[in-house]
Amino acid sequence: MLKLLQTLFRPELVLRRSSSSYVARMRYLMRLREDDEACLEALRSGRLLLYHRLAPLLQKTPAGLFQLPNICTSDLEGVLDKLGKSHALVKEAVLIGCTEKHEAQFSLDVGSLEQSEVERLCGGAFIDLRKAFFLLTGPEVPLVARGQTLLRWHQTNGFCSASGHPTFRNQSGSQRICHSSGHTYYPKMAPVVIALISDGSRCLLGRQATFPRGMYSALAGFCDMGETIEETLRREIAEEVGLELMSFRVSGSQHWPFPQSSFMVACHALVSPDNTEVSVDHEELEDARWFSLQEVQEALRLKKPPRNHQGAPPTLWLPPRYAIAHQLVLEWVQQQLATH
Repeated sequence: MLKLLQTLFRPELVLRRSSSSYVARMRYLMRLREDDEACLEALRSGRLLLYHRLAPLLQKTPAGLFQLPNICTSDLEGVLDKLGKSHALVKEAVLIGCTEKHEAQFSLDVGSLEQSEVERLCGGAFIDLRKAFFLLTGPEVPLVARGQTLLRWHQTNGFCSASGHPTFRNQSGSQRICHSSGHTYYPKMAPVVIALISDGSRCLLGRQATFPRGMYSALAGFCDMGETIEETLRREIAEEVGLELMSFRVSGSQHWPFPQSSFMVACHALVSPDNTEVSVDHEELEDARWFSLQEVQEALRLKKPPRNHQGAPPTLWLPPRYAIAHQLVLEWVQQQLATH
């Protein structure tokens, strides 16, 4: 036993574990957030995600897929030279992450530049973020969402709520400070509970009037001050569709950039099969209805938003794969198939 413990707790093994790739990256990012000079140095060799008025720049590959272009700081400086603009714009970039090779990643809004000229020089197109979610795949999706959210936060938090004076960001963009009041502001997310409701054999999906035609999703609502997840879920279900929660379980969480920046807590909720009559609050939802397993499976088979003929009833379709609402639907389908 003593030899086993000595083997498990050898100093070199402990050091190797604490110096893992992930830990090293997180500590590197922490240093960049806290050290303005180190952040500026990283920016000189970093990678940039460009936005134009918060719409990200995407490139179409020869295979017809979309991706985030690989733009380094020197590339952007070359674009600025061609447009006769100052390199000072680069310093407005905010830190959003780093690659496994410790290449710092930044987001930058170039809304002050002519959109078509930037698109031409960079070989891409600025596309609304909601549409970009359907075009991008993999780790690029949360990265582009994080980049837009931080840029929007800086654009809307330029003044101190206590003094009314301007706030000033650090180089990484991880905080803003009011020199008059001494207050420091950090980017925040609003907690939201999103739930897929089931009566045991069907699931309840709803839609807002702003949704694309035919799209339905899981129900969601902001947490009121002091509420627990269960209290928020119980209240939202009662308010929006007039049903009473029996039980729930938490499935996961996700950052969601809309409407401002939300921290989504995803749940599966069960209501009594003896009380499933839906009473929609039309101030909150345009519609909510029960869907069968077959209907949901057909919607999941769609690879892109359907195009219905004029006058035809809309085809059910679901949020993009990246959205945690989509994951909740997938989990529900898997659970239904496993129990039938």
